[in-house]
Amino acid sequence: MSQLTPEMKEMVMSQQCFHATVSKDGIPNNAPKRSTRVFNDETLIFNEGVGGITYQNILDGSKVATSVVNRDVMEGFRFISTPEVVTEGELYEKSAEMSQKAGMPKPKAVILLHIEEIHSLKPGPMAGKKIG
Repeated sequence: MSQLTPEMKEMVMSQQCFHATVSKDGIPNNAPKRSTRVFNDETLIFNEGVGGITYQNILDGSKVATSVVNRDVMEGFRFISTPEVVTEGELYEKSAEMSQKAGMPKPKAVILLHIEEIHSLKPGPMAGKKIG
């Protein structure tokens, strides 16, 4: 697994993340997930609130590509990960409580994103290159 740097963690926590998945039929989907946050040095996490296309694609076996960019500093990252769906237990309950405190409904699931690769989205010669 690839490890998040402090810079990557700060960007995930301060900028909007978008998650790309693909359907069983190969149709791409890209969706913002406001609840995206750092779980640990090798894992991101988000609450799946609506159970829409992203969630169905994950249930059907799609990997997830998460992109985050800070336009002010012209830097960004793409994290390729294998998702894990959590629908019960302590982690789920803590995440559900977080959602409800923020005025959001209880999530359908919590998605852990186990990062396998990290790519630079910085403009220039490193754009798209694997860095982790």
